[in-house]
Amino acid sequence: MDNRTGLPIVGMVGGGQLARMTHQAAIALGQSLRVLAVSPDDGAALVAADVQIGSHTDLEALRRFAKGCEVVTFDHEHVPNAHIRALEADGVNIAPGSAALQFAQDKGAMRERLAALGAPIPRWARVRTLDDIPAFAASLDPQASGGVWPIVLKATTGGYDGKGVWMVSSPEQAAAVVDSGIELIAEERVPLRRELAAVVARSPFGQVAAFPVVETVQENGICVEVIAPAPNLKTDRALEAQELAIRIATELGVVGILAVELFETDTGLVVNELAMRPHNSGHWTIEGARTSQFEQHLRAVLDYPLGDTGLTAPWVVMANVLGGADDGMAIDERVHHLMAAEPGVKIHLYGKQVRPGRKIGHVTALGSDLDDTRRRARHAAAWLVTGTDIEGGPQ
Repeated sequence: MDNRTGLPIVGMVGGGQLARMTHQAAIALGQSLRVLAVSPDDGAALVAADVQIGSHTDLEALRRFAKGCEVVTFDHEHVPNAHIRALEADGVNIAPGSAALQFAQDKGAMRERLAALGAPIPRWARVRTLDDIPAFAASLDPQASGGVWPIVLKATTGGYDGKGVWMVSSPEQAAAVVDSGIELIAEERVPLRRELAAVVARSPFGQVAAFPVVETVQENGICVEVIAPAPNLKTDRALEAQELAIRIATELGVVGILAVELFETDTGLVVNELAMRPHNSGHWTIEGARTSQFEQHLRAVLDYPLGDTGLTAPWVVMANVLGGADDGMAIDERVHHLMAAEPGVKIHLYGKQVRPGRKIGHVTALGSDLDDTRRRARHAAAWLVTGTDIEGGPQ
């Protein structure tokens, strides 16, 4: 507890953009967000007052960090689960706890647990040797000569933003991945219509709240756009997605935000991934929902009553800003021109150094017409990346 304010101190392990935006939500609530950052140059470390520098893989650094915190939570899944269990044994309040977080950290464990719950998942198998991959491909259709290709290989731990995922079309392509020594699972390639995400929150008391289901648009394994609510999604399908996410959160004992990434197929929904933290598919909620996912996460981990998740506009579109070539117009000048051209678009930059393909920020547009709202968001993101509009022409 903060002696000055009488309000709780929340510790967030990780100093990236999720911690940065959680810090912004904590300010309005009068809370103190303590951040464990690897570097003082991390996005959250640049803005938060209570920052400790240390590695999330260093148990003693985690122990020092946790002292005085009402609860410790995360902006990534990379803290060793054994360290989390050690903190829990010390009496530290962790949210989500180790028993739940293992299913966001280990894709094999996640698939096994979801299968036990009867949740819809792709057909999958653990990969122990190279021979397991053609055997899995053959199992997808025993009548097909040579099996069904391509298939998807995923690193069981550590993957994000397209990293740790490989689409392979032959045993030869698979061999290069297996030879890297990474622990893998194999999955069927799901014939999807589009990708959706259901973001929910759950408190220790057991209260749950669901945000509107969104459509996520991916390019090269990276989310580039989120549309809220998902266009042309039937009410019963949206409710199915929300109820599935709530059931997973409840059965796994998640505390805080849970994002369930989904494939929509001709026959129904399929669970792709789980994230137990604020998630890229929920960034639109800062302006687009009555309660942002970041405030909701704080409410949930502190066991406060959860907030209203309703939309603030008929359509909300978030577009990620990815790093481009570091040349031409300076970023400050691009921001200046964008504010003049699109005064209704909200800009969020994360304090990151620009690297090609790296998420350095996002923009959010709200409106009553979906096509126009998408156009404004896409134009704003493209302008910040390149200094040009979406068609490539100068502004």
